[in-house]
Amino acid sequence: MRLQDAIGMSWRALTAHRLRSFLTLLGIAVGIAAVILLTSIGEGLHRFVLAEFTQFGTNVIGITPGKTMTGGANPGFPSSVRPLTLADALALRRVPQVLQVTPGVTGNAEVEGNGRLRRVMVYGTTPTLIDAFKLRIRSGQFLPLDDPDSARNFVVLGAKLQRELFGVASPLGARLRVGSMQFRVIGVLEARGQFLGIDLDDMAYIPAARALELFNRDGLMEINLSYAEGANANQVADAAKAVLAARHGREDFTLVTQADMLRTLSNILDVLTMAVAALGSISLLVGGVGIVTIMTIAVAERTAEIGLLVALGARRATVLRLFLGEAVVLSAAGGLLGLVIGITLAQALRLVVPALPVQTPPMFIVLAEGVALVIGLAAGVLPARRAARLDPVEALRAE
Repeated sequence: MRLQDAIGMSWRALTAHRLRSFLTLLGIAVGIAAVILLTSIGEGLHRFVLAEFTQFGTNVIGITPGKTMTGGANPGFPSSVRPLTLADALALRRVPQVLQVTPGVTGNAEVEGNGRLRRVMVYGTTPTLIDAFKLRIRSGQFLPLDDPDSARNFVVLGAKLQRELFGVASPLGARLRVGSMQFRVIGVLEARGQFLGIDLDDMAYIPAARALELFNRDGLMEINLSYAEGANANQVADAAKAVLAARHGREDFTLVTQADMLRTLSNILDVLTMAVAALGSISLLVGGVGIVTIMTIAVAERTAEIGLLVALGARRATVLRLFLGEAVVLSAAGGLLGLVIGITLAQALRLVVPALPVQTPPMFIVLAEGVALVIGLAAGVLPARRAARLDPVEALRAE
């Protein structure tokens, strides 16, 4: 049988029952649309989280007190972990390739100024923060290079905090109460936006020593190291680990490079995206069952036609390809319709909810259509084999 004749027969068989064929391919279309929409949301979240973590650069090493162990520890037992101190931060400046050492202490406190009161996050740090995390000053200056242990009571405001307390007036030189301590405003930062849900513009920045006193803490919550571009992160991390281990007498701290954190995050988000795609694929299985059902009905309805073809000399392989072709055409058409619906919904969601990151990688589109073709091929095998194995004499009697 010529290819042209085979295509013509398959097309007439599908168009003879338009509604049935449309409902069958619609089952595949719904599954593909669900996969495209869910994976677009998953991939968008993936890229958003990675972008959030890399907005301050990728050459950062974070150090926190306490050694992270697989078994964990009972929080009820007293800890012998030595806290990270400002002296530790000073010692880390001697590590080769390290450009900035930024200690950090975070807490929540009431901030009162200009007759207004607001509860915000307060971040205790040092002057190196502005260079290490690429912050910019809008007015005034950042924290000065004081002795870390006896830093003066200066505060720098985020753009939103300045607006909420002082409106359009300049806050420079104003007295501000942070918790139980008095500070003088010396600067305002440029607006920076949010970082993983934390509004960086609604924060007050004070010297780390004053934050330790304000929050009655024995040690720092973190120390961030920024190293030179091109430097080996593992070598810098090993050198920093050696300095702190020598000071503490043992390794009672956790050190994480930005590359390690991004790699772990990426792996977790990849698994999340695949899990979401798997949920959408359930609809594809339902669509595959629909193709099996429809093709089985088609074989039963066209038994006499199949017998006539075989009696006229058509090979059984030809009959097999005819029914497989119909199943693949149905799934391919359903896949294309699903791609159009899924991409349209993803873009519409992006317009309706601009804050929700939605991204449809081309690879997902190719994979989705490929999966649709495979499902059509797999779903059509059993009905096609049944058609090819019909006895021509018995098939002709079926009429």
